[in-house]
Amino acid sequence: MRDEAKIHGGDTPPPPSAPTPEPFIRIEGVSKKFGTFQAVKDVSLTVTKGEVFSLLGGSGCGKTTLLRMLAGFEDPSEGRIFIDGEDMTGVPPWERPVHMMFQNYALFPHMTVEKNIRYGLKHDPLTDAQRDARVREMLELVQLTPFAGRKPHQISGGQRQRVALARALARQPKLLLLDEPLAALDKKLREQTQFELMNIQARTGVTFIVVTHDQDEAMTLSDRIAVMDKGVVRQIGSPTEIYEYPDNRFVAGFIGAITLFDGTLEQLTGDMAQIALPDWGGSVTAHTLPNLRARFQDGLAAGQALTLALRPEKITISRSKPDVANCVAGVVRDLGYFGKDSLYRVVLPSGALVLVHAVNARRTGESGRVADWEDDVWLSFDPDAAILLDGLHP
Repeated sequence: MRDEAKIHGGDTPPPPSAPTPEPFIRIEGVSKKFGTFQAVKDVSLTVTKGEVFSLLGGSGCGKTTLLRMLAGFEDPSEGRIFIDGEDMTGVPPWERPVHMMFQNYALFPHMTVEKNIRYGLKHDPLTDAQRDARVREMLELVQLTPFAGRKPHQISGGQRQRVALARALARQPKLLLLDEPLAALDKKLREQTQFELMNIQARTGVTFIVVTHDQDEAMTLSDRIAVMDKGVVRQIGSPTEIYEYPDNRFVAGFIGAITLFDGTLEQLTGDMAQIALPDWGGSVTAHTLPNLRARFQDGLAAGQALTLALRPEKITISRSKPDVANCVAGVVRDLGYFGKDSLYRVVLPSGALVLVHAVNARRTGESGRVADWEDDVWLSFDPDAAILLDGLHP
C-alpha cells in the first residue's frame, strides 16, 4: 500500500483510504523498577496483528524485562499492557493468550520430538484424536515428521529450535514471545533458520515479538524494530528506516558500522546543505531531505551544530582523485578481507578514521583489491548518502 501512488485529476475523488488497523498490542507508559534501578522507563508502543516486531538492544537495555511483562512474569511498576483489546493488569501468565519460547528451548531430554510437542497440549480441552492431529500438523509445519521418534540429543541445534517453536505454536497462541531464539546456533545455521522462522510465521499468521541483541537477526526477521537503550525506546521503524534514517546518534552508531563527523551548517539552499566538517578537511554538500531529521525542519540556521554520518558501503574508495565535490585524500591503515567484500580503515590528514566497504566483484586475488596497506587513496560520497543528525544530542 505504501509503495503505491495514484494521481487523480478533474472531479474524480480519490478512493477512501484504508482504515488504520487496530493495534493488537498496546503498551502505554510502561515502566519497571527493581528497587532503585529503573529497567524500563515510560515505554509506549503498538504492535499490529500478524506483525514480527523485534526489541533490539545491548545487554541491560530493558528488552527482556519488557518481554517478561508481556508474558506476565513481571508486573509493570507503572503503565498498562493491552493484548487484543484486553487489559492484562493482574492477569497471570497462564491466562494470557501468549506463549514464550525461551533461549535454551527447555525441551525434555527423555521425551521424543513428538512427545515434546504433545506435552504443551496436555491441559488443553482436546480429545486424543485432536491432539494427534495437532501434533502431526505441527511436525509438518516445521518439517520434522521424519524425526518424530528421535530425542533432542539425536537432532541438530536448528531442529531442536524448531521443536520448541512447534510446541509453542501447538497451543495456537495469539502472541508468541521469542527470547533470543537463535542465540544458541552457529552463524550459518542461524542465517538459515531466520528464513525458516519467517516462513513459519507467514504460514501461521501468529504475532511474533522477538528479543535479540543481534542486529542482523532483527533486520532479517522484523517488519518493525524498536531499538532500546537504558530502558527507553530510542527509535521504532522498519529495518530500512532504522538503518538508512536513524533518528539520533545512538541508533546510527548501534545499527551497523558508521563513521560520525561533527560539523556546522554553513548555508542551506533548498534541500542542499553546505556543511563545514573539520575532520573531513573542509566543506561538503549533503541533501537535507529525507535524511535530515524532523527536529531540524523548523528553525534550521547557519551556525547550527550537525553530525554527518556515513555508512561504509556509501563511500567510494579509489586510487585516483574523483571529479566530485565531496572527496578527501587518506591512507589505508588497516584492511580486512571477508571474501565477498573488504573493509578498509582509512586515516585522513586530520587523524579521523573512516570505515569503507568495497565489494570484491572480481576473483583476482590480492592484486585485484582497490588498495593495500599504507596506500594513498581518495574517499568520496554522494550528497544523498549523508545522514544528518542533531549535533548536540546523543
